[in-house]
Amino acid sequence: MRHGRPKAEGVVRRLPLSLWLGLTLVALLLAVALLSLVWTPFPADKIRVVARLRPPGAEHWLGTDHFGRDVLSMIMVGARNSLSIGAMAVGLGLVFGVPLGLAAAALGRWGDEILARLGDLVFAFPAVLSAILLTAVLGAGAVNVVLALGLFNAAVLARVTRGAAQAVWRREFVRAALALGREPLSVTLVHVLPNVAGIVTVQATVLFAVAIVNEAALSYLGLGIQPPSPSWGKMLGDAQTHLFTAPLQAVFPGLAIALSVLGLTLLGDGLRDWLDPRHRTSGIL
Repeated sequence: MRHGRPKAEGVVRRLPLSLWLGLTLVALLLAVALLSLVWTPFPADKIRVVARLRPPGAEHWLGTDHFGRDVLSMIMVGARNSLSIGAMAVGLGLVFGVPLGLAAAALGRWGDEILARLGDLVFAFPAVLSAILLTAVLGAGAVNVVLALGLFNAAVLARVTRGAAQAVWRREFVRAALALGREPLSVTLVHVLPNVAGIVTVQATVLFAVAIVNEAALSYLGLGIQPPSPSWGKMLGDAQTHLFTAPLQAVFPGLAIALSVLGLTLLGDGLRDWLDPRHRTSGIL
């Protein structure tokens, strides 16, 4: 009798290269953020004017900024802040957007129309512009940034969920469940939600990367995380006045943003390829 490896093992091992790279970069980012909770080379908010604008060396591995603060310590704490804001913004989007999308698909024409109009209203104001408007009214701060980004994410996830759920509602097994007398809520939870979870997960990963970029942009403008808490965007804003005397001050936070977004984007692309049955055989062993 011919024996082969279990099918599940083959699927697990055939992970796309982009998924491996994305997982590696995101794991490193998460490790740095968690490490900053218990250890940094120096206190991230410690000011030493006598040590300002020092180049990378044995004492300060990535140098110091114009206040003498250790750049490596600031980047480590900035990773924690960026991940926290991104996670909360995406979490808000999932909590409100996914149920709205599922409800719109289940209710049919009028529910879909209401959701479409609400989505158009939100999309008329991009996430950064919404955050600027909100902080102009309520004041700058991380909470208002999370609210603005979460509102935009909810609209995106609601639209993605609605589109995917509508396709599932047209499937034969869903129609069979309705014919057997199952309630729409039960059908949504048992049949529709599991079939759209993969698409929602991929979209949430992409929105996480977008949230990190938007948070950095708002902090660069002085509307995001407020001093003395470090932020990659704020570090870029402070470094622009020293581009010719200390250009590395802008390189390190910029590189941190780029690698974070790259890792999350690769993770999203890899999850999309892996969850799509048409791509499962094209991964690496």
